[in-house]
Amino acid sequence: MRRITSFRSKKELAYEALHSAILQGELKPGERLLIDELVSQLGVSQIPIREALQQLQADGLVTIEPYAGARVTEIQADRITEVFELLEALETISGQAACRHMSDEDIAQMEELLTDMDDLLEDLDQWSEANIRLHEFICDRGGTPLVGSLMKRVVDHWERLRRYYLNEVFAHRVREAQAQHWRMLEAIRDRDPDLLKQVVRTHNQTALDAYIKHMRAAGHLAPS
Repeated sequence: MRRITSFRSKKELAYEALHSAILQGELKPGERLLIDELVSQLGVSQIPIREALQQLQADGLVTIEPYAGARVTEIQADRITEVFELLEALETISGQAACRHMSDEDIAQMEELLTDMDDLLEDLDQWSEANIRLHEFICDRGGTPLVGSLMKRVVDHWERLRRYYLNEVFAHRVREAQAQHWRMLEAIRDRDPDLLKQVVRTHNQTALDAYIKHMRAAGHLAPS
């Protein structure tokens, strides 16, 4: 992790540094987070680090236990169904709102985002980051900021699952997922919330089925 030198809120910067390190796997699941070591690594005092850890605990990425201190939360493979059910619900709400509220200019901008994503299909991390930006854009232009804030937390947990368990199958699914994004755009362009809901359900359920099958085959989930 890089030392913090910006004049922005040190608590915010400590949170961003720790959040990124957890999602990128620099800080491993179960790893202890020692305050004094983090002070040395990040170059800030204990107070912003403690505040950042409290926020990360609220996000479900850090576990703080009395007398034991803080650890990076373990990744639980069986959370994948919950993650995708939440994503489906949140994407349906934001997507249907986008059908009602997106302007023609917004739709054109979404098309540009998807075109850029077409060029990232061979780079899983870059495509995944662009995917997050796409859904943030839909939430923003659809007028669903609360959904957006909830989705960000759920996507964080998906990213950890992907990096630790699912990159192999994710690589085979990314083109299908991108094609489904284009169908979402068509549903929004047609102002068709029912079609949007159908596309989002297919988008999430086909992904979930593929990931569960892979995780069971790899022994990360119990057989059905």
